[in-house]
Amino acid sequence: MPESVAQRVALLGGSFDPPHVAHVLLAQYVLLTGAVDRVLVVPVCEHAFGKRLAPFADRVALCELAFASVRHVRVSRIEEELPHPNRTLATLERLKQQHPQDSLRLLVGSDVLADVAKWHAFEAVVSLAPLLVVPRPGHEGQGPVLMPDVSSTQVRELLARRDAAALRELGALVPHDVLHYALENQLYAG
Repeated sequence: MPESVAQRVALLGGSFDPPHVAHVLLAQYVLLTGAVDRVLVVPVCEHAFGKRLAPFADRVALCELAFASVRHVRVSRIEEELPHPNRTLATLERLKQQHPQDSLRLLVGSDVLADVAKWHAFEAVVSLAPLLVVPRPGHEGQGPVLMPDVSSTQVRELLARRDAAALRELGALVPHDVLHYALENQLYAG
């Protein structure tokens, strides 16, 4: 579908440090259920709360690998164009400026709902892009849990270990190409 045609776009933002299977399944879920026409994956360039992250270029590459096989998903580098640290509101405003015909939704796991009070201008954010919430384990309340119980923190810890048991577990938690890239580039090595 040409991008000049109005579309329903879900913005899936985050650190993606690194991306894992739940991120990919989240995008696939909202596309398969018809909630949106496409998903825009937006890795943060610099974390708003000062959290240390792997280099932006590596996290973008990891996202491109993770989502490569999912139709109607695009990885965006928009965050590197905006002042650092960036806030979600500025990203949404820029996207709306670039594509005024699109309707935006902010795609989040239900775990994010506990932290909305910390967000900059949350009401303005949801005014521009109403939340599209998918339940995560331990954070139900929005419906049945549909995503596997995996976190980037857990993945980083396993990548730091790099032993046989950790590598076996990682095989079920991250897309193969993401794991290969992280190992080859010594990302998250202990």
